[in-house]
Amino acid sequence: MQNTVTYRTNKLNTYLANEILNSSPEKLLIKVFDFAIVNSQKHDIVKTNEAIQQLINALRFDNEEMSAISSGLLRLYQFCQDQMRKHNYDVVKEILVQLRETWITVFNQVKSNGY
Repeated sequence: MQNTVTYRTNKLNTYLANEILNSSPEKLLIKVFDFAIVNSQKHDIVKTNEAIQQLINALRFDNEEMSAISSGLLRLYQFCQDQMRKHNYDVVKEILVQLRETWITVFNQVKSNGY
């Protein structure tokens, strides 16, 4: 029985690794949001804040326009981390869900406009 469980776990880990390695940056961003949302619902402060930290790490400040957007997102992400520490899980979940939906809308618009 142990070998069967180990085999399934290894197969699952291989599948997940391949999925991540072959995902577009857009899909990876959504996966991080999904992870953060699920863990905020579970009230897992550490995992939620780690996911939000990954979102923070992905921010870009290359030019003035990107810097303005990233600065706003940074403040929002930091607010979410603070709210997790204060156990306001529903507030965090709602913000993350709305941001996820916004990113999906943006990605779909960019795709439909041929960018």
